[in-house]
Amino acid sequence: MEYKDYYKILGVSRDASADDIKQAYRKLARKYHPDVSKEKDAEQHFKEVGEAYEVLKDHKKRAAYDQLGHHWRAGDNFQPPTGWNFGFDFGSGGFTGGGQPFDFSDFFETLFGRGQGPGMPPGYTHQTPFRTPGEDHHAKVVISLEEAYHGANRVLQLRLSERDSMGQKIPRIRTLNVKIPAGVTEGQKIRLAGQGEPGQGGESNGDLYLEIEFQPHRFYRAEGKDVFLNLPIAPWEAALGASVAVPTLGGKVELKIPAGSTAGQKLRLKGRGLPGNPSGDQYVTLQLVTPPATTVAASDFYRKMAQEFPFDPRAVLADSG
Repeated sequence: MEYKDYYKILGVSRDASADDIKQAYRKLARKYHPDVSKEKDAEQHFKEVGEAYEVLKDHKKRAAYDQLGHHWRAGDNFQPPTGWNFGFDFGSGGFTGGGQPFDFSDFFETLFGRGQGPGMPPGYTHQTPFRTPGEDHHAKVVISLEEAYHGANRVLQLRLSERDSMGQKIPRIRTLNVKIPAGVTEGQKIRLAGQGEPGQGGESNGDLYLEIEFQPHRFYRAEGKDVFLNLPIAPWEAALGASVAVPTLGGKVELKIPAGSTAGQKLRLKGRGLPGNPSGDQYVTLQLVTPPATTVAASDFYRKMAQEFPFDPRAVLADSG
């Protein structure tokens, strides 16, 4: 009798989580389902995948299977000790595929007893629905930085599927009330369990994943939980230093500008970015704004500055050739 490596059949490691096993089964069940697959030996692969999932999805069956140890390889000649049976009672019968009997493998029945076909109702044919979990659905939700900072409630209308009384998928416009938690970041996904595509044959629905996208902001930009702001300052504030009010997503705060500051210099407001554990910071980039000489007095003042300050802003370029 041939040993069945259920982990290898599903393409997962022996320490795979229940979610990893479920995702692997979903993918392979869709790939090999005999009604739609054009793969060679699709029906046989489909049976093996269903049998592997039947064992590994249940922690008791999986634990019993793992008692066999890790030294067996797929295809090895397996001879269990006399009387070896884990004692799971599945009842009798099998399932049919295309009118032909389609039971569990001898390996499965030796370990667990004779059972119903993996994931299939009695009398299964290629014309009746099969059991498979619903697919996950992905969508984007665009929010403002203020909503990311404070949190928000959104009413979304999404085109999602439901199943009618015959089990067929019908597209519907579904209205969802979604809570956006404070401190979300761009690209973060919010999972709504069971709100994805419907499962079939009693299997669970998929999940809905909402990916956060930020609207462009007039003043701010965000990178992760950090927020960035360009702050205009006057030349005398940069030269002499000053304390100025700076806007943040949580309200205005006082920022001390050191004397001798320069254009492009960055100052940090710790913890003033998006909230979290820890919260992000706000980085302020100084931008010098020169007052226009729109009056005679202003023009005279600039001429006096030129005389008072022996300053050449292009001195660094003197040796450039």
